[in-house]
Amino acid sequence: MATNDKLREQIFEIIKNQLRDNDPAETKLTFDRLRKQGFDDFQTRQMIGQCLAVELFDVMKYRKPYNNERYIKNLSALPKEPFD
Repeated sequence: MATNDKLREQIFEIIKNQLRDNDPAETKLTFDRLRKQGFDDFQTRQMIGQCLAVELFDVMKYRKPYNNERYIKNLSALPKEPFD
């Protein structure tokens, strides 16, 4: 299994937990909104995963604290890609 596949699996696991726990609630709201817009399950999780990857990158590379406010802002902007 390639590294990218392993990373995607881990990110999808985090999303699954967020949806299950409704924490943050914005993840479920975003998931439902994107599904209603016609995106399939995989596409929706992948877009949410991009928002999560932005946060994980800053935490791991720059040792910055997780920025929940930015995560929620990026979720709200989907399907626009998160580059902030």
